[in-house]
Amino acid sequence: MRRWLQLHVSNCTSSLLDLRSQPIATVLTVFVIGIALALPGALNLVVQNGRNLAGSWESARDFSVYLVPGSELSAAEQLSADLKKRELIESVQIIAAEDALAEFRETSGLGEVLDVLESNPLPHTLVVRPDDSASGEQLAAIGEELDKRPEVDIVKLDTQWVERLNAILDFLNRVVIIATLLLVAAVIIIIGNTIRLDIQNRRDEIEVLKLLGASDGFVRRPFLYVGLWYGLMGGIVALLLMFIGGWFLTGPLERLIGLYDSELRLLGLDFTSAMTMVAGGVLAGWGGAWTAVSRHLAAIQPH
Repeated sequence: MRRWLQLHVSNCTSSLLDLRSQPIATVLTVFVIGIALALPGALNLVVQNGRNLAGSWESARDFSVYLVPGSELSAAEQLSADLKKRELIESVQIIAAEDALAEFRETSGLGEVLDVLESNPLPHTLVVRPDDSASGEQLAAIGEELDKRPEVDIVKLDTQWVERLNAILDFLNRVVIIATLLLVAAVIIIIGNTIRLDIQNRRDEIEVLKLLGASDGFVRRPFLYVGLWYGLMGGIVALLLMFIGGWFLTGPLERLIGLYDSELRLLGLDFTSAMTMVAGGVLAGWGGAWTAVSRHLAAIQPH
C-alpha cells in the first residue's frame, strides 16, 4: 500500500512538472477550460438573481377590489371574510374610504380642493394577496366572479407580466442546463485532444514501458493526473473570471437597482457553487483524460 501511494504521489507531481515545462501551451489550455466552465456559472447566476428579483416582487401578485362608491364598510368586511375562506387567498387588507382620502390628502397636496367636495369620492378598497400556488387562470376566475357581485365596482388584476417573467426564467434555466452540458462536453473534448497529442509525443516511451512489462494502469496513471490538473486549474481560473466579472458589474448594477428604490440584494457565487464548479472541472478533466487514454493507449503495442 505504501508503494502504491508513493507511485500516485510521484505521478501526480511529475504530471504537474510536465505541465510546468510547457507554460504557454498549459496556460492557453487552462484558460480555454476556465472560460468554458465560467460561462454556465455566469448564466446560472443571472437566473438565480432573476428568481430573486421575481420573489422580491411578491406584492406584484396582489390585486385590488374597489367597491361601489357610497357602499357601507360592512359590505367590505363581509366580502373580506368571504375571500379569506378561500384556499387560494393568503390575506386581505381593507382600506376604508376615509383612510384612503386622508392618505390622498397628505400625499397629493390637494387638501383645499378636497375640502370643496361634499362627499368622499373614494370607495372602500380590498387589497387581496393570493397564495403562491395560485395560477393566473385561477386568479382570473376569482376576478371574474368578484366583478359580478353587486357591491363590487372594479377589480384590478394584472399578474400576467409576473407569470411571463417566471416563464422566461424557466426557459433560461433550461438554457443554462443545455449550455452546461455542451460546455462540459467541450472541456472533455479539449482535454481529451490535449492528452491524445501528449500520448503521441510519448509513444516511444510507452512502447519501452510495455516492453518492460508495465501494465496499462501504470502507463495510464500519469495521463489521468494531467487531466485532473487541467480540470483543477481550469476550475480555479473559472472562479477567478467569475469574481472579476462580478466585481466589474456589481457597482453599476447596484446603482441601477438603487434608481428604482429597490432593496434587492444581488446574489453572488456562494461556496457550494464554487466548489461545484471546481469539482465539475476536475471530473471533466479526468473524464477527458480517461477517454483519450482508453482509446489511444490500446493502439500502442511494442514491436
